[in-house]
Amino acid sequence: MSIKPLRKAVFPVAGLGTRFLPATKAMPKEMLTVVDKPLIQYAVEEALEAGIEQIIFVTGRGKSALEDHFDVSYELEATMRARGKSMALIDGIRQKPGSPVYVRQQEPLGLGHAVWCAREIVGDEPFAVLLPDELMVGTPGFLKQMVTAYQKVGGNLIGALEVAPEETDKYGIITPGKVDGSLIEVKAVIEKPPLGTAASNWMTPGRYILQPEVMRILDNPIKGAGGEIQLTDAMAQLIGRQPFHGLTFDGQRYDCGDKAGYVTANLALAIGREDIGETVRAFAVNLLK
Repeated sequence: MSIKPLRKAVFPVAGLGTRFLPATKAMPKEMLTVVDKPLIQYAVEEALEAGIEQIIFVTGRGKSALEDHFDVSYELEATMRARGKSMALIDGIRQKPGSPVYVRQQEPLGLGHAVWCAREIVGDEPFAVLLPDELMVGTPGFLKQMVTAYQKVGGNLIGALEVAPEETDKYGIITPGKVDGSLIEVKAVIEKPPLGTAASNWMTPGRYILQPEVMRILDNPIKGAGGEIQLTDAMAQLIGRQPFHGLTFDGQRYDCGDKAGYVTANLALAIGREDIGETVRAFAVNLLK
């Protein structure tokens, strides 16, 4: 079996972030920080660690701050150098010329449509999709774990995470087949099944490695859950035609699209920091008393 290398990653970042208003009225939700780093930077660093060479942002109106974040800031850099400050914090933000690439999703038609907007840049190659509001913390990162598995099994590979049965109507849910360690054969995947109808409590937490054929399916989309064009529905059509697996994550997931999850992520990552962890931990203990 010939397995094409994974070089490209798509980041759907056109959403309005209405759940975080008023913070997101003038700032992209992907620029919300967990401690001192924007969510989008965590996701991009995860992709680069996994060997991704080209970053593809699917953006919308009002996302210029996101684009600026990955651009060169001559004034900032000159000021930092003049003051003798370390450049380490911003050197890692820069991308190679030609990466990242930005395309527009002009209408909010769903995740499947957002991914389809990147079709010309993806071309005839496998590609990853990362949803930045799903913060995955592990060593190595989740996408690198997925790439290691992909190099063995090929085909399509998606994240798999167990959730409570009463939460299965919120996510894309996997119908599992054979389980081999952290790998799960995917027999079917359904977006937001009604409560009580889910085939399992394995959900897909915003990490995907997909073959380019999914773009051909999205060329002729059918609206699914919520009246949107769902990536899950397109992926489901590849099952049985190509290898399809889920991979469980050796690490911690924080749902930063949810306010409680976002606050939890800030607290957890702050406590784990060498520079501020002791102070934050002491405050948390005192507060809980």
